[in-house]
Amino acid sequence: MTEQFDVVFRARRMIGPRGEAPGSLAVRDGRIAAVEAFDAALPAERTVELAEDEALLPGLVDTHVHVNDPGRTEWEGFATATRAAAEGGITTLVDMPLNSLPPTVDTESLDVKRKTARDQVHIDVGFWGGAIPGNRERLHGLHEAGVFGFKCFLLHSGVDEFPPLNSEELVEALTELATDDALMIVHAENSEAIDHAPSAHGEHYGDFLASRPRSAENAAIAQVLDLARRIGGRVHILHLSSSDALSMIASAKADGVRVTVETCPHYLCFTSEEIPDGATQFKCCPPIREAQNREALWRGLADGTIDCIVSDHSPCTPELKRLDIGDFGVAWGGVSSLQLGLSAIWTQARLRGHGLSDVVRWMAGRTSEIAGLNRKGSLAVGADADLCVFAPDDAFVVDAAALQHRNPVSAYHDRALAGRVRQTWLRGNRIDVTGPPRGTLLGRGES
Repeated sequence: MTEQFDVVFRARRMIGPRGEAPGSLAVRDGRIAAVEAFDAALPAERTVELAEDEALLPGLVDTHVHVNDPGRTEWEGFATATRAAAEGGITTLVDMPLNSLPPTVDTESLDVKRKTARDQVHIDVGFWGGAIPGNRERLHGLHEAGVFGFKCFLLHSGVDEFPPLNSEELVEALTELATDDALMIVHAENSEAIDHAPSAHGEHYGDFLASRPRSAENAAIAQVLDLARRIGGRVHILHLSSSDALSMIASAKADGVRVTVETCPHYLCFTSEEIPDGATQFKCCPPIREAQNREALWRGLADGTIDCIVSDHSPCTPELKRLDIGDFGVAWGGVSSLQLGLSAIWTQARLRGHGLSDVVRWMAGRTSEIAGLNRKGSLAVGADADLCVFAPDDAFVVDAAALQHRNPVSAYHDRALAGRVRQTWLRGNRIDVTGPPRGTLLGRGES
């Protein structure tokens, strides 16, 4: 080939659409322009040859991140979140509509969020909208404004400004969204089941686990699947924790229900049996469950019942985690993991016989497809040249204080992980998190 490219990457391990193989990848004008054999003649202004122990992956796409900006920027913020994401090999994230003030529930609040994020983001960032009581007439406008879909809760969200939908409101919202073929993403826990469970209290994790039973997830997921069958809309189950729900999800998919499902690194890495008393950094909703449940979730990923893995990065200040008293009943629920997801999942995945191609499918390919990010998540010609240089055998011990997260609280602190991100590239340019931010704000259909 005689064409001149901007940059060419040569890797002895490259995770492309057809699996893992040696290869070369050429970039022009921020897009992947060619994918060829390792030793192909690809003249370029610059050549990057990966080390023997490195693999070239597409940049990861994390579609479940709570940036909390504006309004609760002390919890995270776009600057720190996107630096952490870049250091973890993530090149695109989609921000959740709650925990910021205002929540993203109308076009005016979306404008506020975009103005806040602009000039702060080191990676590409998109936005979910919110479906709450009383904003049904605003959903179409948000859809037209470019949100990637709409999040709702079926129980209290943890913040009063983002209330849950009751059964009638859920039907109305799903019916409204179906007219635009818009995606509804659901925090699926049943409020009545939780109301009848023991209350969360004290330092014993087992008591907190009993307060968020599997039955709450199972009932809510059954409700969502039934409505999706009847209404015909697209639904996505957020942060699946209960493995009991896998059979009904598989059955719904076999019946043609338009449902996709995600889970998270903390459900695939940790088990309830190992969480110490008072370790509120592990608190999240739905909760981390038993070892047997964890292995069933891994089987659900392997057979395709679970589509993808996302962080559900939901940070807060150290004070809100109440590590001083270790009370699971009053601590904020959320695991901070944005920078660590790839290493955490790879550490566990390879123990179960999975390869990097599987991890890339779960954390880049399927997340991109579900959100409609058509130029992301793949090392294919025409895709954005978003790349991750990953050393799968480079082990390290997590130091929460050394992460790019705004607050040094993480369930992964002091945990040994395999695999280190050494470089992250956005549209053919290496990301320098100490330099000026060069990410782009994305709307649905723009990438």
